[in-house]
Order: sequence, then structure tokens, then C-alpha cells
Amino acid sequence: MGGPEVEGRSILMSPFPGSAGPHLFTGRTYTLTDEGGDPSEYYRLVRKTADACLRLVPGAGRLLRAVREASTWKGRLPWSMGRGRDMKKVLVAVDSALGSYLTGVEEHLRTLSPAHLFDTTLRTTRRQHLLYMMEIELNNRLARAAFLEAPYRMALIAHCLKDFREDCRAVNGDIEMLCSRCDGGCLVRLASELLERFGVEPYISASMDHRGLFQGLMARHPGLGVLGIACIPELVMGLRLCEELGLPAVGVPLDANRCSRWMGQCLETTVSLTELDRLLGGTGDWN
Repeated sequence: MGGPEVEGRSILMSPFPGSAGPHLFTGRTYTLTDEGGDPSEYYRLVRKTADACLRLVPGAGRLLRAVREASTWKGRLPWSMGRGRDMKKVLVAVDSALGSYLTGVEEHLRTLSPAHLFDTTLRTTRRQHLLYMMEIELNNRLARAAFLEAPYRMALIAHCLKDFREDCRAVNGDIEMLCSRCDGGCLVRLASELLERFGVEPYISASMDHRGLFQGLMARHPGLGVLGIACIPELVMGLRLCEELGLPAVGVPLDANRCSRWMGQCLETTVSLTELDRLLGGTGDWN
């Protein structure tokens, strides 16, 4: 469903009932929604592609390790343990199925300044984006059961998911910022209410020290499970950190990366509440 043009970009109406006004969906390096603002086809394809890749590299844990290893290599893939040939086939499969969801990665990398030389998030390559998509899907398959069984479950929601047309009234909580539910169409509010329905405490991510945050929570809640909502590169880094700390963690990527880190200014983005509902054990009907 098309819309008016603002700053040369098409505005698409929000796919979420109760959300007022238009939302821009085009991300700096990726966009998971179709022209109608619906990301469901992406999730269908990422699951189908993961199944196909598992036939090339059997075992979700083994494939996840191989995907992570391949994502760290900037040049040719290593041929260690005979996996190089299979991983090349995996990359071809992932690129063929999901490559169209990347939006200008090469142009983004060309325009980065020397000041961003050591910013590994902003310097995420095309291949890394594709492998990260697969990594999130595989991670969720492997960690979902343990997350759902965790005695204490919390979620960190990217602050850029909030509705920037209103003054955000989030308040300080005991862990991170808390949504005050001031705007019925704000996706932070909708995601928070959905998370609470499944017994997950939602917080708006503001801290830069996630390691310290999780270690403090582990001392207070020995059975901690974590759910993240963030852009693809940052979500992957968070999931890896949780695994390093021994925490079951799952996540849902933002539909597009549009925060000030990527765009130079904070622009609205969206997330699939249907996918979040499914991940939490629902039917996909989040209303």
C-alpha cells in the first residue's frame, strides 16, 4: 500500500491495527518488509532456507557454529574441517533467498568515515548480514525451549522502536527504562503488552554495558532468560554475549535499521509482533 513522498522516500502505512499515521520502512542496510509493510514472507523464507541449509550441514548446533565462523572471515571462507565447500553452498542458498532484503550495504560501507573504522556494527558486510539472518533463526531454534522454561524472563526492546511523533514518557525502572503506555500506537507499548501476556518483563534498552547488566541480573535471578529486539547486527552480538554468559536467549530483529547510529537521526521502525508472538509460544495471532 503506497503513500506520499517525504524526503524522496515512500511512506507506507503501518500494518499494525491501532497504530496511527504512516511509518517509513526503508532501512540503511536491510528492510524485512514487503511493499505493504508485511515481514511475513521474510520469516517464511528464512525458515525455509534454514531447513535447506541443514540438509547441507546437518545439525542445528553444527550449522550455527559454521555460520558464526564464516561470518568472521572477510575474504575467502576457510576450508577447515571440510566445511568450506558446504558453507559456500550455504551462502549461495542464503543469498538467493534473502539477498533481496538487503538495501544498499555496499553504498553504506563506501560512505563510512575513518572515524567508524573500528565500529564493527556499522561495518557489517553484505555476507555478514546474510549469515546473521541465518544465525538468528538457528539460535532461536536451539535456545527457545530453554528460554521459555527460564524461571525469570526479561526482554530488552530497542529504544528506536518507540513512536517518535510523541514525547516518550518512559520512566526509569529497576533494570532499564519502562514503557509508561502513553501512546496506543507505539510499538514499544504493543510489544511490552504482548511480552507481559507471556510472563516476560519488558524493558527499553538504554544501557551500553549489557555484559554488566546481565551479570548483575544473574546474581539476582539465577534462572535468567533473555529476549532481544534490535537491529540484525546488534541482535546477533547480544545473542552471542548471552551464550557466552550461559544465558538462554532468543530475539526478533527490527524490520529495518533506522536509528541515529545508522541514519544520522532517529527514524521510526517496526517489528513483527506476529513473529514475537510465535517465538513466545503463541499462535501468531497477537491481537
